[in-house]
Amino acid sequence: MIKKEKEIYLDHIAAGPVLPEAVEVMKLLLMSGFGNPQSVHARGQRAADVLLAAREKVAGLVGADPDGVIFTASGSEANNLAILGIARARKKASARIIVSSIEHHSILEPAKALTREGFELVTLPVDGEGFISRDSLAAELEKGAAMVSVIYASTEIGTLEPVDELAALCREHQVPFHTDAWGAAGQIPIDMTGSGISALTLAGQNFGGPPGAAALVIEKSVRPKPIITGGVQERGIRAGQENIPAIAGLGKAAEIAAERLKESAGKLKPIRDALISRLPAEIEDVIPTGHPVKRLPGHASFCVEYIEGEGLLLFLDQMGVMAASGSACTSKSLKGSHVLEAIGLDAATAQGSIVMTLGLDNSIEDVDRVIDAMKPVISRLREMSPLYKRK
Repeated sequence: MIKKEKEIYLDHIAAGPVLPEAVEVMKLLLMSGFGNPQSVHARGQRAADVLLAAREKVAGLVGADPDGVIFTASGSEANNLAILGIARARKKASARIIVSSIEHHSILEPAKALTREGFELVTLPVDGEGFISRDSLAAELEKGAAMVSVIYASTEIGTLEPVDELAALCREHQVPFHTDAWGAAGQIPIDMTGSGISALTLAGQNFGGPPGAAALVIEKSVRPKPIITGGVQERGIRAGQENIPAIAGLGKAAEIAAERLKESAGKLKPIRDALISRLPAEIEDVIPTGHPVKRLPGHASFCVEYIEGEGLLLFLDQMGVMAASGSACTSKSLKGSHVLEAIGLDAATAQGSIVMTLGLDNSIEDVDRVIDAMKPVISRLREMSPLYKRK
C-alpha cells in the first residue's frame, strides 16, 4: 500500500464542492434576511426578485423559457414530478409510459407505481454501450404513449444518449419527452427549445450549486399534475415555500456553469481520456463501460473483474482516493446494478464497478496517483478472491 497523500475526489456527479460565488450569494441572503415571495411587502418582493433571477439563470443554462422552471428540493423529486405528474395529466390520451432500461430509480420507481393506477410500462433496451435505439422507440410510439423518459447521460456509464433525435421523434408523435439531465446539465451544452425536449430534470450539486436545490424545467404545453399540493407556489405545480437561499445558489451556479461549459469540458476530457486508456492498459482485466467518446466530459467508469467494488472503494478511500460504484442512491446496496445488467454484463463482473467523476479541482497528475493506488489494492483483493485463483 502507498502512503496516503492529498485527497483526490472523484465523485463529483454525486456531490461536488459548492462554488464560492454561490456560497456568497446564499450567505448574504441568510445573514440579511429574506421574506416569503408570496408576500406583498418589500422584503417579500425582494425574495420574489431573487426567485425570478434564479429562474432566468437556470433557464439560460438549458436553453429554456424561465416561466417553465419549477424549483424542487432534489433531482429525485423533479423526476417523480415529471413521471407521475405528466403521465397522470395525459392518461386520457394514453395509458402507456415508455422509459429506458438504464434510468435512475427515481424514474423507474414512480413509473412502476403508475402500473397500479392502470398504466402500462414499456422499458426500452439498450446496446452494449448504453445507447437507446431510435427504431425501438419509434415502434413503441406507434402504439401511443402518455410520455417518454430517457436519461440524458447515465451517471453509471457516462454514455450520452441521442436526446435531440429521440425528442424530435416524440414531437412527431405529439408525445411529451422528458429527460433526466442530472448528470448532463452544467457539463455539456443543452438547448431545450431547439431540441424539442418537453421536460428536463436538473440538480445544482452537479455543477457547483448547493444540495437541496433542483428543478423540473417544462415547456409551455406541459402541465404536470402536482404531487405536492396545498399551495400556489411554482405556478401551482409544486406547493411549499421555496428555499430562497439554496435556489439563489443554484441560479448563481447555473450562470457560472453556462459561462464555463467549453473551458470545463476542455480541462476534464484529457483527464477522463487518460483514465479510460491507461487503467485497462496498466491493470489486467479492467473493462471500461459506456461509449469511450460519446460520454460526459468528466466521467470514466469501469468494471474490475474478480473483485467486489465496495472493497475497492473502501481501500482507495484509506489511501485518499474517493470514487463511487454506481448511482449514489444505490451504491450502498448489495444488489447488482440494473444499468450494468442492461448493457449485458454478468452479475459477477458488475460487482466490480467503479465510477470516477471529475471536477475542476482534479488534474492530469491525479491519474498517476489513482493508478498507483489501484494497483496494490486490486492485487490484494484478487489474492482473496477464489474466482481469480481459479482463472
